[in-house]
Amino acid sequence: MKKEHPFAALAQFLPEGTYDQVIPYFREHTIHLTLTKERKSVLGDYRMPVADHPVHRISINATLNPYSFLITLLHELAHMFVYNRYKGSVAPHGTEWKEQFSRMLIPYIGIHFFPPDIEKALIRYIHNPKASTCTDTHLYKALYRYSHNKEGWTLLEDLAPGAQFSIGGGMRYLIIEKRRTRYRCQELKTGKMYLFPAIYEVKKEE
Repeated sequence: MKKEHPFAALAQFLPEGTYDQVIPYFREHTIHLTLTKERKSVLGDYRMPVADHPVHRISINATLNPYSFLITLLHELAHMFVYNRYKGSVAPHGTEWKEQFSRMLIPYIGIHFFPPDIEKALIRYIHNPKASTCTDTHLYKALYRYSHNKEGWTLLEDLAPGAQFSIGGGMRYLIIEKRRTRYRCQELKTGKMYLFPAIYEVKKEE
């Protein structure tokens, strides 16, 4: 179930020192912010004002680490600014959004809000932001290291060929070999071969 939070509660979800930079957005615009449980396919979303809900609506996964939370929040706020200017006449993650998102990220760079590894990946990311941080390998890996990950789960690239893993649902796999950014793996029950991204989250099996 979704739960709306007072804006003062934002501070506990953001990196130290960033609340004062973020809160003016909420004072200057009518935004309903909702914090949700973990969603596998999305970290956050933005919904434009409509007749039944004439306000901007943003939802963010409350389970994100502070750095992912801030980046995701700015991502969704960038959608709000693009909507205010273009009213849906441009692509959701087109040039206009990329430029807006980059401008909003830049003030947080070089002030030690982010750990060095995340900041390095973020500087690279800013030049051409993707629709999701999950699709930027360097940034995703840097952010993943600061998440409260489930015990026994890790990125596939942290396992060596010959290791076994599962992804839920009772299916177990054997890592055969690495192919650039993907791993060729065999499903143990059927013998079928699959390619998994190196940054796929898996559970190591003994």
